[in-house]
Amino acid sequence: MQSFMLAVDRLSTFIGKFFAWTVVGLTALICWEVFSRYALNHPHAWVLDAQIMLYGTLFMTAGAYTLSKNGHVRGDVLYGFFRPRTQATLDLILYVLFFLPGIVALTWAGWTFAQESLAIREQTFSADALPLYPFKFIIPIAGGALLLQGLVEMLRCMVCIREGAWPKRGDDVEEVDVEKLKEMVNVKDADIAALDKLVVKDTGSRA
Repeated sequence: MQSFMLAVDRLSTFIGKFFAWTVVGLTALICWEVFSRYALNHPHAWVLDAQIMLYGTLFMTAGAYTLSKNGHVRGDVLYGFFRPRTQATLDLILYVLFFLPGIVALTWAGWTFAQESLAIREQTFSADALPLYPFKFIIPIAGGALLLQGLVEMLRCMVCIREGAWPKRGDDVEEVDVEKLKEMVNVKDADIAALDKLVVKDTGSRA
């Protein structure tokens, strides 16, 4: 069970990190268009459509990755004080009532929209039209990945309810833990305070 959950975590992480490279393409495209528009006086009508599609792709494919890292916004004013079993029970109820119907509908409708778009070879409405149907296939792909990760999260809830503790997640880049960083470099709060005083004193003497 744990190996399966971690495997899905790795898949969601791969999808998220793969499509994160769209940020590079989006940045390069915007910089090039700004230069072309203002320096060369040669704007391109299709660039705005391409920007929207790239950003939409980035936004949608980040869902499963964020869920695998438990990074979605949560109203945890009271949630954080609950025992793991209580947290897991609440999560499981909410997944069944709200998550599953919404994501199943998203994936199903997205697949239908993508097929219809492909059938008519749908294009954007700009003067220099771009094909739109490849972008629409991102909707069911992102929805399917999010649905799979959601099912794994439901399994995690069941495991937590049974064992009383949350199962381990896959490792990934985390925010800097200041206290751990202090321990690693052997820095104490007193050292930081002394350095602050020295900086303030030196600044005052120069002034």
